[in-house]
Amino acid sequence: MKRKFCLLLAGLLLTGVMTSCGTPAETTGSVSDTDTQVADTDSVAADGPETAPDMPDTGDNVQPDNGEKVWVIATDTSFKPFEYVNASGELMGIDIDILSAIAEDQGFKYTIQVLGWDSSLEACQTGLADGMMASVSITEDRKAAGWIFSDGYFESNQVMAVADNSDITGFEDLAGREVAVKTETVSAEYAKSLSDKYGFSVAYFEESPQVYQAVADGKAAACFDDAPILASKIRDADITLKILEDTGNEPTQCGFVTFNESNREFIDMFNKGLSNIRADGRYDAIIAKYLGE
Repeated sequence: MKRKFCLLLAGLLLTGVMTSCGTPAETTGSVSDTDTQVADTDSVAADGPETAPDMPDTGDNVQPDNGEKVWVIATDTSFKPFEYVNASGELMGIDIDILSAIAEDQGFKYTIQVLGWDSSLEACQTGLADGMMASVSITEDRKAAGWIFSDGYFESNQVMAVADNSDITGFEDLAGREVAVKTETVSAEYAKSLSDKYGFSVAYFEESPQVYQAVADGKAAACFDDAPILASKIRDADITLKILEDTGNEPTQCGFVTFNESNREFIDMFNKGLSNIRADGRYDAIIAKYLGE
């Protein structure tokens, strides 16, 4: 199955190369350049299934005529306000704007592939994408496993949320119940680390909307996710949940990640550009745009 998936994903990326020759993706300017890449893709959807046949190609994965490298960046659009697709089909978010600002600062070109979380990791690990930007938490365990991170660009932690009408007030009320998490995430690790102490079980889902829906439908007593993501979803009325106080873990930094040592060049450019946009105020403006002053 894994071999078939890789072959299919390779075919999708190769199709992007074959059908877009002659007009390289110019993503060194404003974020609107990146948005243009996704606006023409009807199949982009934050809540869509994470399956290979539906994975949209959101950019022109080509080499410019001068042979300049175009970096292929994979992402997942279920992490609003970090990356998401708005009602007009435009790719937006903190990560998207930061990447655009850094590319403008450093003068490199890139294209974004919206693949979903698991498929993005698969693409990076098999060399079909150069790296991933999807509010990826930087942890020592991931570093030890070969994840190569940039400097951190945002600090976040994980919290627990329950249904609006739930009588659960803390971890102690979870005994004998089930909580929902997204697979292969730090939130899932956090929930698992608490499960034995508080006597609850953990149910894993591939998509964030499935996690929230399980709680809303009463199939799970609670869920764990990044605090700013849950807060954004609740604020925008996308989910009818509430975050419980005193359920957060220690904050960690989010970073760009690659799995290939040869992509250290990109990491170096990312870090230098991040430092520059922090210094000149562009970083603060991006954060304010999505999270307020």
